[in-house]
Amino acid sequence: MVVDLIVIATAITLGPLHNSGFILLLASRRGVRKGLVFLLSWLANLVAVVACVVLLTGGTPPLHHSTPSTAAVAGKLAIGVGLVLFGGYRLRRPPRPHRPPSWTARVDNASLGTAAALAWLLQPWALVGAGAATVVDADLSSLSDWLALTGYCLLATLSLLVMELYTVWAPGVAQARLHALRTWLEHHQDQLIVTIALLGGIWLTASSIFTLVS
Repeated sequence: MVVDLIVIATAITLGPLHNSGFILLLASRRGVRKGLVFLLSWLANLVAVVACVVLLTGGTPPLHHSTPSTAAVAGKLAIGVGLVLFGGYRLRRPPRPHRPPSWTARVDNASLGTAAALAWLLQPWALVGAGAATVVDADLSSLSDWLALTGYCLLATLSLLVMELYTVWAPGVAQARLHALRTWLEHHQDQLIVTIALLGGIWLTASSIFTLVS
Protein backbone atom coordinates (compact mmCIF):
# COMPACT_ATOMS: atom_id res chain seq x y z
CA MET A 1 0.00 0.00 0.00
CA VAL A 2 2.73 2.47 0.95
CA VAL A 3 4.59 2.30 -2.37
CA ASP A 4 1.34 2.67 -4.33
CA LEU A 5 0.39 5.74 -2.28
CA ILE A 6 3.82 7.29 -2.89
CA VAL A 7 3.54 6.76 -6.65
CA ILE A 8 -0.02 8.11 -6.79
CA ALA A 9 0.76 11.14 -4.60
CA THR A 10 3.84 11.97 -6.68
CA ALA A 11 1.78 11.80 -9.89
CA ILE A 12 -0.84 14.07 -8.32
CA THR A 13 1.60 16.71 -7.07
CA LEU A 14 3.45 16.90 -10.40
CA GLY A 15 0.32 17.51 -12.48
CA PRO A 16 0.76 20.59 -14.70
CA LEU A 17 -2.85 21.81 -14.75
CA HIS A 18 -3.35 22.58 -11.07
CA ASN A 19 0.21 23.86 -10.68
CA SER A 20 -0.27 26.36 -13.54
CA GLY A 21 -3.60 27.46 -12.10
CA PHE A 22 -2.08 27.86 -8.65
CA ILE A 23 0.74 30.03 -9.98
CA LEU A 24 -1.83 32.28 -11.68
CA LEU A 25 -3.67 32.64 -8.38
CA LEU A 26 -0.46 33.56 -6.55
CA ALA A 27 0.27 36.26 -9.14
CA SER A 28 -3.20 37.81 -8.81
CA ARG A 29 -4.44 40.41 -6.33
CA ARG A 30 -4.48 38.97 -2.80
CA GLY A 31 -2.59 36.07 -4.34
CA VAL A 32 -1.19 34.69 -1.10
CA ARG A 33 -4.67 34.50 0.44
CA LYS A 34 -6.17 32.92 -2.66
CA GLY A 35 -3.28 30.46 -2.82
CA LEU A 36 -3.78 29.50 0.81
CA VAL A 37 -7.51 28.92 0.27
CA PHE A 38 -6.77 26.84 -2.84
CA LEU A 39 -4.17 24.80 -0.94
CA LEU A 40 -6.45 24.16 2.03
CA SER A 41 -9.36 23.22 -0.23
CA TRP A 42 -7.09 20.86 -2.18
CA LEU A 43 -5.88 19.21 1.02
CA ALA A 44 -9.40 19.04 2.44
CA ASN A 45 -10.58 17.20 -0.68
CA LEU A 46 -7.86 14.59 -0.28
CA VAL A 47 -8.53 14.18 3.43
CA ALA A 48 -12.28 13.91 2.81
CA VAL A 49 -11.79 11.10 0.26
CA VAL A 50 -9.48 9.22 2.63
CA ALA A 51 -11.92 9.72 5.53
CA CYS A 52 -14.86 8.39 3.48
CA VAL A 53 -12.93 5.24 2.58
CA VAL A 54 -11.83 4.70 6.18
CA LEU A 55 -15.42 5.12 7.39
CA LEU A 56 -16.61 2.53 4.88
CA THR A 57 -13.95 0.00 5.90
CA GLY A 58 -14.10 0.82 9.60
CA GLY A 59 -10.34 1.27 9.57
CA THR A 60 -9.84 -2.46 9.04
CA PRO A 61 -8.62 -3.74 5.66
CA PRO A 62 -10.83 -6.41 4.04
CA LEU A 63 -9.51 -9.94 3.77
CA HIS A 64 -7.29 -10.65 0.79
CA HIS A 65 -9.31 -11.93 -2.19
CA SER A 66 -12.59 -11.11 -0.45
CA THR A 67 -15.28 -9.37 -2.50
CA PRO A 68 -14.53 -5.83 -1.15
CA SER A 69 -10.79 -6.32 -1.57
CA THR A 70 -11.15 -7.64 -5.12
CA ALA A 71 -13.55 -4.83 -6.03
CA ALA A 72 -11.07 -2.20 -4.81
CA VAL A 73 -8.20 -3.76 -6.75
CA ALA A 74 -10.39 -4.10 -9.84
CA GLY A 75 -11.29 -0.42 -9.57
CA LYS A 76 -7.63 0.51 -9.35
CA LEU A 77 -6.88 -1.74 -12.33
CA ALA A 78 -9.61 -0.04 -14.37
CA ILE A 79 -8.18 3.38 -13.52
CA GLY A 80 -4.68 2.21 -14.47
CA VAL A 81 -5.84 0.85 -17.83
CA GLY A 82 -7.84 4.03 -18.43
CA LEU A 83 -4.78 6.19 -17.76
CA VAL A 84 -2.66 4.12 -20.17
CA LEU A 85 -5.31 4.41 -22.89
CA PHE A 86 -5.69 8.13 -22.26
CA GLY A 87 -1.93 8.64 -22.35
CA GLY A 88 -1.67 6.66 -25.58
CA TYR A 89 -4.46 8.70 -27.14
CA ARG A 90 -2.84 12.00 -26.15
CA LEU A 91 0.51 10.75 -27.43
CA ARG A 92 -0.88 9.94 -30.89
CA ARG A 93 -3.01 13.07 -31.15
CA PRO A 94 -1.52 15.76 -33.41
CA PRO A 95 -0.18 18.72 -31.41
CA ARG A 96 -2.48 21.69 -31.16
CA PRO A 97 -1.61 25.35 -30.57
CA HIS A 98 -1.70 26.13 -26.87
CA ARG A 99 -4.62 28.26 -25.72
CA PRO A 100 -5.00 29.12 -22.04
CA PRO A 101 -8.41 28.11 -20.63
CA SER A 102 -10.95 30.94 -20.61
CA TRP A 103 -11.09 31.00 -16.80
CA THR A 104 -7.45 32.11 -16.54
CA ALA A 105 -8.42 35.60 -17.74
CA ARG A 106 -10.71 35.98 -14.70
CA VAL A 107 -8.30 34.75 -12.03
CA ASP A 108 -7.18 38.26 -11.04
CA ASN A 109 -10.71 39.13 -9.90
CA ALA A 110 -11.50 35.70 -8.48
CA SER A 111 -12.97 35.52 -4.99
CA LEU A 112 -11.71 33.28 -2.22
CA GLY A 113 -14.68 31.00 -2.83
CA THR A 114 -13.72 30.69 -6.49
CA ALA A 115 -10.16 29.80 -5.48
CA ALA A 116 -11.53 27.02 -3.27
CA ALA A 117 -13.75 25.74 -6.09
CA LEU A 118 -10.82 25.74 -8.53
CA ALA A 119 -8.94 23.35 -6.26
CA TRP A 120 -11.84 20.93 -6.51
CA LEU A 121 -12.17 21.34 -10.28
CA LEU A 122 -8.45 20.98 -11.03
CA GLN A 123 -7.92 17.92 -8.83
CA PRO A 124 -6.90 14.86 -10.92
CA TRP A 125 -9.85 12.75 -9.83
CA ALA A 126 -8.73 9.59 -11.61
CA LEU A 127 -5.54 9.52 -9.53
CA VAL A 128 -7.46 10.51 -6.40
CA GLY A 129 -9.79 7.58 -7.10
CA ALA A 130 -6.79 5.27 -7.41
CA GLY A 131 -5.58 6.58 -4.07
CA ALA A 132 -8.99 5.87 -2.54
CA ALA A 133 -8.89 2.30 -3.85
CA THR A 134 -5.46 1.90 -2.27
CA VAL A 135 -6.55 3.36 1.09
CA VAL A 136 -9.00 0.45 1.40
CA ASP A 137 -6.02 -1.59 2.65
CA ALA A 138 -5.25 0.86 5.48
CA ASP A 139 -5.27 -0.53 9.00
CA LEU A 140 -5.89 2.29 11.47
CA SER A 141 -4.69 0.17 14.37
CA SER A 142 -1.21 0.52 12.88
CA LEU A 143 0.80 3.71 13.43
CA SER A 144 2.68 3.11 10.19
CA ASP A 145 -0.56 3.18 8.20
CA TRP A 146 -1.59 6.44 9.89
CA LEU A 147 1.77 7.90 8.87
CA ALA A 148 1.35 6.53 5.33
CA LEU A 149 -2.06 8.20 4.94
CA THR A 150 -0.76 11.49 6.35
CA GLY A 151 2.28 11.34 4.09
CA TYR A 152 0.08 10.60 1.07
CA CYS A 153 -2.06 13.71 1.62
CA LEU A 154 0.98 15.92 2.28
CA LEU A 155 2.98 14.59 -0.69
CA ALA A 156 0.02 15.13 -3.02
CA THR A 157 -0.06 18.76 -1.80
CA LEU A 158 3.70 19.32 -1.71
CA SER A 159 4.11 21.37 -4.90
CA LEU A 160 1.39 23.79 -3.78
CA LEU A 161 2.84 24.09 -0.28
CA VAL A 162 6.33 24.82 -1.60
CA MET A 163 5.07 27.53 -3.98
CA GLU A 164 2.88 29.12 -1.30
CA LEU A 165 5.74 29.29 1.22
CA TYR A 166 8.18 30.53 -1.42
CA THR A 167 5.81 33.38 -2.29
CA VAL A 168 5.42 34.31 1.38
CA TRP A 169 9.15 34.25 2.15
CA ALA A 170 10.52 35.83 -1.06
CA PRO A 171 7.64 37.43 -2.98
CA GLY A 172 9.73 39.35 -5.52
CA VAL A 173 11.98 36.48 -6.53
CA ALA A 174 9.16 33.96 -6.31
CA GLN A 175 6.92 35.81 -8.75
CA ALA A 176 9.60 35.90 -11.44
CA ARG A 177 10.61 32.27 -11.02
CA LEU A 178 7.06 30.98 -10.74
CA HIS A 179 6.11 32.89 -13.89
CA ALA A 180 8.99 31.18 -15.69
CA LEU A 181 7.82 27.83 -14.30
CA ARG A 182 4.26 28.44 -15.49
CA THR A 183 5.52 29.30 -18.98
CA TRP A 184 7.53 26.07 -19.04
CA LEU A 185 4.57 24.04 -17.79
CA GLU A 186 2.30 25.50 -20.46
CA HIS A 187 4.78 24.69 -23.25
CA HIS A 188 5.28 21.13 -21.98
CA GLN A 189 1.78 20.47 -20.70
CA ASP A 190 0.92 17.71 -23.19
CA GLN A 191 4.23 15.90 -22.65
CA LEU A 192 3.79 16.04 -18.87
CA ILE A 193 0.22 14.80 -19.00
CA VAL A 194 1.18 11.91 -21.29
CA THR A 195 4.18 10.96 -19.13
CA ILE A 196 2.23 11.04 -15.87
CA ALA A 197 -0.72 9.16 -17.37
CA LEU A 198 1.43 6.43 -18.94
CA LEU A 199 3.82 5.90 -16.03
CA GLY A 200 1.09 6.11 -13.40
CA GLY A 201 -1.23 3.91 -15.44
CA ILE A 202 1.41 1.25 -16.07
CA TRP A 203 2.30 1.15 -12.38
CA LEU A 204 -1.33 0.87 -11.26
CA THR A 205 -2.08 -1.79 -13.86
CA ALA A 206 0.96 -3.91 -12.99
CA SER A 207 0.45 -3.52 -9.24
CA SER A 208 -3.24 -4.43 -9.48
CA ILE A 209 -2.62 -7.50 -11.64
CA PHE A 210 0.08 -8.69 -9.25
CA THR A 211 -2.31 -8.28 -6.30
CA LEU A 212 -5.10 -10.16 -8.07
CA VAL A 213 -2.97 -13.15 -9.02
CA SER A 214 -0.91 -13.38 -5.81
